[in-house]
Amino acid sequence: MRVLVLGSGGREHALLRALSNDPIVTALFCAPGNAGTADLAENHVLDPTDPVAVVELAGRLRPNLVVIGPEAPLIAGVGDALRQAGIPCFGPDARAARIEGSKAFAKEIMSAAGVPTAAARVCENGSEVEEALDAFGAPYVVKDDGLAAGKGVVVTSDRDEAADHANGSARVVIEEYLDGPEVSLFALSDGVHAVPLLPAQDFKRAYDQDKGPNTGGMGAYTPLPWAPEGLVDEAMATVVQPAIDELRRRETPYVGVLYAGLALTSKGIKVIEFNARFGDPETQVVLDRLVTPLAGLLQSCAIGGLDPDLELEWRPGAAVTVVIAAENYPAKPVKGDVIEGLDEANAVPGAYVLHAGTKRDHEGRLLSAGGRVLTVVGTGDDLAAARATAYEAVGKIKMRGMHFRTDIAAKATNIPS
Repeated sequence: MRVLVLGSGGREHALLRALSNDPIVTALFCAPGNAGTADLAENHVLDPTDPVAVVELAGRLRPNLVVIGPEAPLIAGVGDALRQAGIPCFGPDARAARIEGSKAFAKEIMSAAGVPTAAARVCENGSEVEEALDAFGAPYVVKDDGLAAGKGVVVTSDRDEAADHANGSARVVIEEYLDGPEVSLFALSDGVHAVPLLPAQDFKRAYDQDKGPNTGGMGAYTPLPWAPEGLVDEAMATVVQPAIDELRRRETPYVGVLYAGLALTSKGIKVIEFNARFGDPETQVVLDRLVTPLAGLLQSCAIGGLDPDLELEWRPGAAVTVVIAAENYPAKPVKGDVIEGLDEANAVPGAYVLHAGTKRDHEGRLLSAGGRVLTVVGTGDDLAAARATAYEAVGKIKMRGMHFRTDIAAKATNIPS
């Protein structure tokens, strides 16, 4: 099987790593890719949000499957264009991808499907914002209606900060705050059926103890030793399958991975958000644990025929990933700094480094090229061992201005498994 992966981040490097281990895969391509994906796939420079360019590239490469990594190409209709050209595609069409592209649309789908979620109001002017903030009270949750690369959400007890964020956008969703721990659950879907992957937990805030601004994600881990028994089955029955059924009822079948961000509240599971693609950095730890070959799974979603009773095989033990970010991320990250120590990090037993925002200069030096630069994965027999391995590897890497959280999976390792 020939597979083309669209994207250039740590998620795409993780996907390529998993696909490269699948014996049915004979050729891998990535567009545009990064310095790390180039070690596994043939990189091709193009704008992944340009449907015409993607279809033209696929016509030349003749892949049996195209996997769309980021959300922007999905919203831009790249999946639609590929399917119209007769090319199997893993990733929803533009209409179904609105479940991530518009928070208001996601709320509409959840309401119609009876999916439990936070009460919310869609606001388009200052008076509506003030009324919603009054109605829900602190902590205030304000979400940009459109795509914001994981950074369009403000959760704060400062009303002025909440109002400023809301009034800085043309349309926002203001909703009640959901208590309880958060869980990320991915489900693979062929438009009719869905199969869950392992749940994970990520860390959105930039700094330790969940301080600082929201980011695209600073680390993640799996499994979740504290998760209640039956969590995945309940989430599939009350959240994922109803949403997929509602989209199919609207004649917009959802083909791809549906990411459900869940809050385990005192009143039960509630949806924080839906995303239309693999989450980053949760993908890095979830795919690390997957034993079932990935390519066949994704293709069965793309062409139909996913077995709803399929039980995936998982490696025992745990995985933890720590994101190394550039100076001043997530505001205006500094780019072009030299990265050293990757060979030493990869030499740590049970650890490996995935590239996110990287490139090579004309001298072959590895440089930072984005806000989140690397994701370092550590594995072990349990979370404590995996966490120790990840941070040992992080300690080998040197980059001017780099920063990372030191508390990824720290609380979870103190809870008996």
